Amino acid sequence: MNNAKLDIYVGNMDCEHDAAILERGLQDFQGIVDLKVYPKAAKVSLTYNPETTSPEALREKLNAIGFPPQRGRAIPEQPKLWQNPKVIASVISGILLVVGWLLEQAGGSEPISFILYIGAILIGGYYFGREALEELIHEREVGIELLMSVAAVAATLLGAAEEGAMLVFLYSISEALEGYTEEKTRSAVRALMDLTPKMALVKRDGREVEIPVEELGLNDIFIVKPGQSVPTDGVVLIGVSNVNQAPVTGESVPVEKQPEDVVFAGSINGEGALEIRATKTFADNTIARIIHMVEEAQEKKGKSQRFIERFGSRYSPLVLLAGLLIAIVPPLIFSGAWEMWLTRAVVFIVAAAPCALVISIPITLVAALGTGARQGVLIKGGLYVEELAKIKVVALDKTGTLTRGQPEVTEVLVLETVDANGALSQQDVLGVAAGIERRSQHPLALAITRYAEAQSIPAVEVTDFKSLTGAGASAHFNGDSLYIGSPDLFQRQLNVNFNLDAQETVVRLQSEGKTVVVLGNDRSAWAFLAIRDNIRPNAKKAIAGLHALGVERVVMLTGDNERTAQAIAREVGVDEFYADLKPEDKVTRVRELSQRYGHVAMVGDGVNDAPALAEATVGIAMGAAGTDVALETADVALMADDLERLVYGLRLAKRNQSVVNQNLALSIVVITVLVIGAVLGFFTLPIAVLAHEISEFVVVGSGLRMLRS
Repeated sequence: MNNAKLDIYVGNMDCEHDAAILERGLQDFQGIVDLKVYPKAAKVSLTYNPETTSPEALREKLNAIGFPPQRGRAIPEQPKLWQNPKVIASVISGILLVVGWLLEQAGGSEPISFILYIGAILIGGYYFGREALEELIHEREVGIELLMSVAAVAATLLGAAEEGAMLVFLYSISEALEGYTEEKTRSAVRALMDLTPKMALVKRDGREVEIPVEELGLNDIFIVKPGQSVPTDGVVLIGVSNVNQAPVTGESVPVEKQPEDVVFAGSINGEGALEIRATKTFADNTIARIIHMVEEAQEKKGKSQRFIERFGSRYSPLVLLAGLLIAIVPPLIFSGAWEMWLTRAVVFIVAAAPCALVISIPITLVAALGTGARQGVLIKGGLYVEELAKIKVVALDKTGTLTRGQPEVTEVLVLETVDANGALSQQDVLGVAAGIERRSQHPLALAITRYAEAQSIPAVEVTDFKSLTGAGASAHFNGDSLYIGSPDLFQRQLNVNFNLDAQETVVRLQSEGKTVVVLGNDRSAWAFLAIRDNIRPNAKKAIAGLHALGVERVVMLTGDNERTAQAIAREVGVDEFYADLKPEDKVTRVRELSQRYGHVAMVGDGVNDAPALAEATVGIAMGAAGTDVALETADVALMADDLERLVYGLRLAKRNQSVVNQNLALSIVVITVLVIGAVLGFFTLPIAVLAHEISEFVVVGSGLRMLRS
C-alpha cells in the first residue's frame, strides 16, 4: 500500500523550540515515514503508512504530547490572555514581586519578602527555564533562555533576589507574548484562507445542494451567486459576470468572465450568477497552493538570517564564558571585590543577551512574505526577498511580459494590382488568408483567423495545406498555389519582387513594431497583413517605476526581429534590447548582464523562459495564477499579468531590507551600550533588564510594520 500524507494545524506552537519538542514526541511513533514541522505556520506535515497507523491515531498522539490538532483549515489562535498559562504565570510572578517589594518597603519581614521573590522566580521562570534545560540537554545549545536563567539564579545567590525576580518577571512577559507575535505574522495566511467560502452550492442529481468546500470533486458543477466568493478553480459553463480577482492576483480592475473562461478560487463574483465546472479540488486549488508556498517560504531563511542564527549559537556560549571571566578574573588577578565583579558579570550576561538581534530578521521576513502573497506577489523564501532588494538589472521577455502575448491584426493592405485576374477586395483577402491559416496553430495564424471571425468573413475552402517551417504555409485554391508567410518567403524563396512602394510599406510596418504577413502566389504578392502583439497598458509606467526604485538597467530580450524589437523598446522606455534571440541566447545575455552589473532579475512566463529564469539571480514568472509550472519554476511568482506587481515586489523587498537594517542597527547599539555600561558598572540589573526587554518589543513592533501593504 502507498504511503499517505496528512497536514494538520496544531495549537501551542510558538517557536522552533516547540517544533523540536513535537519532533521528539513523534520520532518513535509507529507508522510515521516522514515528518516536517512548520513552526511559523503552526503546521505539521506527516507521511505515514496506513497499514500501521491512522489519521485518528496521529491526532491523538499530537494531543497527548501537548499540540492539540485543529479541525479543518483553521489556523490555531492563541488563547485569551486570561486563559494562557504563560501569561498567568507571568502575572503571578509580577504580583509576588510587587507584594514582596511593598512588604520590604513597609519594613516587613525580610524572610517573607525573600520567599515571595523566590516564588516569583520559580513561577515566572518555569517555562523559559524548562526550555533552557531542554535546549541544553537535547540540542546541546546554550540559548538566550539559559543566559536569563543563569543571571536570575546568580543574582539571587548574590543576595539580590528582588532583582532576580524582576529579571524573571520582565523576561517572562516577552516569552508569554511571543505566541501573540507569531499569531500576528500568521494573519496573512489566515486572510488567504478566509478568501474561500466554507460551503459550495453544487448541482447533484438535478438538485442544488450545499456541501462543505472540502467535498468538492473534479468536474463537479457549482453555482456562484452575485457577491459570493468562488470556492475552487474552475471553468465557466453558463453566465457572464465581472469577477474581482484582486484577492488572488492583486489586479485592481474586475475581469469579465464568460463561458470557457477560467476562474480562480477566492475571487469574488460580481453582478451575474455563474455555473462553473471544478477543475481543481479544494486542497489543490490556487489559494491552497499559494498558502502552502507561503508556509514553505516562511521556513526558508535568508542569508542574513542564517548568519545571525549561526552567530547567535556561538555568541550565547561566549557571553556565558565572558560573564564567568568577568566574575573571577578581576578578583583573582587584580584583587577586585568579589561581590562587585560577580554583580557586574550578572548584569553583563543580561545586557549581552542577543534577543532583539536574533528576532530582528525572521519576524520582518515572515511579515513581508505574507504581505506580498496577499498582494499577488509570491516570493519563495527569505533568500529571494534579500536578493530582490539588491537587483541592479531587470531583464524582461517581450512576448507575454511587456506585451499581451496575443497577437492581433491591426491592418490589412490590399495591393492595387495583385494579378492578371484583377484586384481583390479586403474581404476576399481575409477569406483566403483565414482558409489557409485555420489549419495552423501558429500564434500569427490564430490572430488572422480570429480577425476574420470578428469581421464575420467566412474562411474559404482550400486544399493541400502544407506548413513551411519558419516561413509560413501554402495551399491550393481555385487551381492556384497560394502562399502566406513572411516577406522573406516571397522575396528569397519564391523570388517575388516587391516594388518600391511595397518595400517601403514593409519597412514602415516593421518600424512600428508590427509583424508583416504576406499573402500571394509564386508570381506576386496580393496583400500585407500587419500583426502586432500589443503592449500592456501599464508597461511604460512599470518600467518608469523600476527606474525610480534605483534599477540601473531595464533590458528587453526577444526572439522577434530587430525592427519590431526596436519599436517596442522605444515605446516602453527600456534602456537596451536584444533581438532575434533563441532560448539559449537569452541565457547567454542574462549571464553577460550578471557579469557586468551583478544582481539580475529575469521576468518571463516561467515555461519557455525557464533556462533564463534559472540563470538569473532571481527568476520571476508573470501571470502565474493557475499555472502550475510557473508557480514551481520561478523564485518569485507574479500572480497577475500586471508588470506593476513587479514594481510592488521590488519596493516590498527594499522596504523589508530597510526595516531589517534599522532593527539590526538598533539591536547592536543597545547591546553595545549595555555591555559597556555593565562592565564599567554604570548599569544595575533592573536597568539592563528593562533596556533589553524594551529593545526587544521595539524590534518586534518594527518588524510587524511589514504587514502593512
